[in-house]
Amino acid sequence: MILGLWSWGPRLAGGAVGGRLRFSRASRAGLDGRAARVREKPPWRVLFFGTDHFAQEALRALHTAREKEEELIEKLEVVTVPSPSPKGLPVKQYAVQSQLPVYEWPDVGSGEYDVGVVASFGRLLSEALILKFPYGILNVHPSCLPRWRGPAPIIHTVLHGDTVTGVTIMQVRPKRFDIGPILKQETVPVPPKSTSKELEVVLSKLGANMLISVLKNLPESLKCGRQQPTEGVTYAPKISAGTSCIKWEEQTPEQIFRLYLAIGHIVPLQTLWMENTIKLLDLLEVTDSDLTDPKLTGKTVTPGSVVYHKQLQILLVHCKDGWIGVRSVMLKKTLTATDFYNGYLHPWYQKNSHNHPSQCRFQTLRLRTKEQQKSKLLLCNSALHS
Repeated sequence: MILGLWSWGPRLAGGAVGGRLRFSRASRAGLDGRAARVREKPPWRVLFFGTDHFAQEALRALHTAREKEEELIEKLEVVTVPSPSPKGLPVKQYAVQSQLPVYEWPDVGSGEYDVGVVASFGRLLSEALILKFPYGILNVHPSCLPRWRGPAPIIHTVLHGDTVTGVTIMQVRPKRFDIGPILKQETVPVPPKSTSKELEVVLSKLGANMLISVLKNLPESLKCGRQQPTEGVTYAPKISAGTSCIKWEEQTPEQIFRLYLAIGHIVPLQTLWMENTIKLLDLLEVTDSDLTDPKLTGKTVTPGSVVYHKQLQILLVHCKDGWIGVRSVMLKKTLTATDFYNGYLHPWYQKNSHNHPSQCRFQTLRLRTKEQQKSKLLLCNSALHS
């Protein structure tokens, strides 16, 4: 069988229609008389596209398979994106350490490959690029598609309190993210109070194992691919800088705690204290038994009001419909709740005993344009999936 660039249309494995590859006249002419055979079984020549820790686990599985299972992976090369860090992103670090050839996007090398694999790459791949691979390009996506299409599925899974998630292996299509046929999908429960970083570890291992399983039966997996359902589609856009700014009047304790679990390890949640930005580093949920003081149960408490709980040694902050606990903050330097009380809260009460306690409170921070750009860069560089 002659290898050529196949045209889009209803097809099965890597452009197969009814088990055959469809060729356009342009693709036939592009062969320049050089014939190559489409491999019908492993070992595969793989070009991997990825960036972060989630992608690194998939790359590790491919590299391990190449080293230990010679019949599965013959060639493995890597494409990643530029990084401000001299060491590069996790995928580049692993590739260099493992002595794998590395290209920096948009350079994808000039070698011949059977299949491409994408995980957390964050770049739309052109039709021309996809067509260079006889079996197309596979995407390892950490959600149960069509739920959470887009660059930040793990963050949105935690942010919205999903109890079940999973990984989908799908075929990449040009022009739009995460719309291709599903080749394999597995679900797992979301552990209670799991951070997105912790959930990423679980899903990265699951995704890596699923990828190897698909590659072992690649032609058959592609033939059995199914279109994504049209119902249940949700999107997981990148987190904006303003997302880290708590809105005390609008967000409930549950929403604030989920926000902390979702992005707290990437960028700390932020608020205003006496016109100064303060970062909330360690948040916790509080129960009704922690709120026995009548001052904490009154209906007139202003959102953002801060109270020190001496027994628990935490700050309690009032928000919509309840209270959230804070163990430590950063204001010039890292402070425990007790440090913050001794250095700021208690002195304020002493100097302002005539003022209403509601004036001693956190207020919603609204970032200026430069701060938004700086935080957005941090979020883009640290995002769990793109």
